[in-house]
Amino acid sequence: MSMAAIDISKLFLLFIVCTVSSAIIIHFAANLVKFFRLVDRAGEGHKLHDINTPFVGGVGLLTTLAIAFIAMDFLNFQIPDNWYILGICSVILFVTGFIDDTIRLSYKLRLLIQSAVAFIMIFNGDMIVNSLGNLLWFEPLELHWIIAVIFTTFAVIGSINAVNMIDGMDGLSGSVSLASLSLMFVVVLIASDSNNLILITALSGGLVGFLYYNLRYSSKRSARVFLGDNGSMLIGFIFAWLFIDISQGTNPAVTPVTVVWFFAIPLLDTLSVILRRLSLGQSPFHPDHLHLHHLFLRSGFFVTEITSIIAFLHIFIGLIGLAGLYLKVNENLMLLSFILVFIIYLYLTLHPFRFISKLRCFRIALKARLGLAPAASYGTFCGYFNTNETESLTKIVNEELGPNTNFSIRIFEQTIARSNSEKYFAITLNIWLTKNDCISEEQFKQQILLLQNRFEKKQGIQLRRLGARNKDSDLRVYTSGSPFGESQEVSRRSLGPQALAFEITTKK
Repeated sequence: MSMAAIDISKLFLLFIVCTVSSAIIIHFAANLVKFFRLVDRAGEGHKLHDINTPFVGGVGLLTTLAIAFIAMDFLNFQIPDNWYILGICSVILFVTGFIDDTIRLSYKLRLLIQSAVAFIMIFNGDMIVNSLGNLLWFEPLELHWIIAVIFTTFAVIGSINAVNMIDGMDGLSGSVSLASLSLMFVVVLIASDSNNLILITALSGGLVGFLYYNLRYSSKRSARVFLGDNGSMLIGFIFAWLFIDISQGTNPAVTPVTVVWFFAIPLLDTLSVILRRLSLGQSPFHPDHLHLHHLFLRSGFFVTEITSIIAFLHIFIGLIGLAGLYLKVNENLMLLSFILVFIIYLYLTLHPFRFISKLRCFRIALKARLGLAPAASYGTFCGYFNTNETESLTKIVNEELGPNTNFSIRIFEQTIARSNSEKYFAITLNIWLTKNDCISEEQFKQQILLLQNRFEKKQGIQLRRLGARNKDSDLRVYTSGSPFGESQEVSRRSLGPQALAFEITTKK
């Protein structure tokens, strides 16, 4: 259909309607599941959150998908026949995901259902990857129908689970998904694809409504709802549908290789996680804490910082793919470039401890040099270090404790009067003990003394004890003066009975 048949103002109105509708339906759904106690419980399995949270993100997305159907009729467009297959498959995956959120289905059953949905999509919805683009010396690489069915099935299952795998932090999966939809909006707008414009606009509104409850901001220090498997499986499937629809056919909006750039972070993270687990002799479905966002967490970044960094990284990579598409860069070159990005990504995640150390040093140095350290708003700090001293001390502490220790270093700009314009900082060290580190009070005191003596030998570094904290003490009381919020590595895991808190000083 021609772009002239749809007004941009109507798309904006559709976006607003879907945003508001998603927010309202999620609000009521959250209250309903809380009443029936169907929530994502804190501390179960490998989960990091510390409060019971409703998993109703998929409700908002399913609602906006229904609104997209209504909008097609309202705008006098004929609903494509295969959209009914899209609706049926979406409902199946939503229900499967909701059951999985509630009673935990086996991964084999989930894969079976996802495969069945892929077959319905292929044989009843006529959505199949027949071509991989001009990868044969400027000639199209066409797939035999059997290979096409197998490839499409793996692609659909991969897309569903890729979104699920990055859904490990407040706001992350929603932000990355919204970035991908924004990139697709550009290409379907240029291609005058009104049907997919309506679908993408509706889903974008649904995600914004969900992110209102899922992002951390202002006084909201934790997510009020989660996407859940019902939401991640649903949006992952719709991504697979859209990617196939815009990259196949006689007049595709994008080349197939462009699609992988639009889906970069979920794809890179999923492939690297699977390869790493297989190299360790583990199941690809074995959960761990070595996803990209986990590495940032262990480097001391805060939840809001990580979500922003990864979302911007995702859209930056996507823009490279978009530029390659419209500059008509050779598709083989674009594919090789993406493979190079994957190799770099894989190398970093296969050597997580090196990566963590480098990230931690980079973060601290950057905050000090850019003046992003929060001003101290509590207690009395003795530290009076300039920028270079701060970098040097934090580097020593980082190297001494190593990446296997769960700690965070924070720098605070001193607010005392200065004789010059140079900034000065105080440095604090928090070492977090998990529930597996429970020890006696005497052993606890000995560990503190050993730690202090250990650093005393390191260029005269002294650790001034700030006080012990117990598991009933919320970290957010300690970090309330920070404009960046609390660190998810700490606030979303069950802490042990003690956490060591020190100020770093020297003998000078």
